Amino acid sequence: MRKVIGIGETILDIIFRGDQPSAAVPGGSVFNAVVSLRRAGVDVRFISETGNDHVGDIILRFMRENDIPTDHVNVFPDGKSPVSLAFLNERSDAEYIFYKNYPKQRLDVAFPAIEEDDIVLIGSYYALNPVLRDKTLELLDMAREHGAIVYYDPNFRSSHKSEAIKLAPTIIENLEYADIVRGSVEDFFYMYGIREADKVYKDKIQFYCPRFICTAGADDIVLRAAGVSKEYKTEPIEAVSTIGAGDNFNAGLIYGLLKYDVRYRDLDRVDEATWDKVIQCAKDFSAEVCRGFGNSISEEFARNYR
Repeated sequence: MRKVIGIGETILDIIFRGDQPSAAVPGGSVFNAVVSLRRAGVDVRFISETGNDHVGDIILRFMRENDIPTDHVNVFPDGKSPVSLAFLNERSDAEYIFYKNYPKQRLDVAFPAIEEDDIVLIGSYYALNPVLRDKTLELLDMAREHGAIVYYDPNFRSSHKSEAIKLAPTIIENLEYADIVRGSVEDFFYMYGIREADKVYKDKIQFYCPRFICTAGADDIVLRAAGVSKEYKTEPIEAVSTIGAGDNFNAGLIYGLLKYDVRYRDLDRVDEATWDKVIQCAKDFSAEVCRGFGNSISEEFARNYR
């Protein structure tokens, strides 16, 4: 059975509407996607770290409750588990404040085995962080060596905009390892100062990775891949919270690749009809997560979707 291996941070998201907290939910960009995939019946592994504290206990318990192995999570003795405050505006979009206090020694864990046609998911600043770079490269080299598909979501936040030039070589390195790149218009604007999806693809991505998906909130989804160049409409929904929308787009897309049996050797010849079905899964997962305060698809949705 093919599996998905994610590497990324775990964080406790405390969600505010107005000045009052509405929910506290374990999160992290790659983590949100992994939780949804597990709920949808996919075999997953997650490589991460958390503190030996109350927040860390919440996250590890949440992983066990969702049947995600904790073998590849480093529990560090000093430092604290990261927390984010997410303030929702009237459009249910979030503005974040992050509180992080990591130790010097990071990600001291054994990696899971990677097999052919597994999918390795990387993203966010975690995939660029110089402190973690050796571990990230070790995982990417394993993926390449074993013929796994590498899926990269830059998820590049405005807080790192000033570092975009300094991080450019690492971004390029990730793009070179990637088999599929999915990002939002905002990500690429903060990275490159460009908002047009086609210009981003032609000038910045295509040379390194030919398969590109760009999302833009409620606007069209852009797909550029071998032999397929297409835009997809998004259906309007009444959003409670858009936290996790992009992460779950990734989860749905990966779920679609597995469901429709797209393997590493097939990537250059995926036809339009297959892309249509894969993108539909991504849209479904993303829309579902906007209907509540959870960072991942609900178990009920996952059961029915299967």
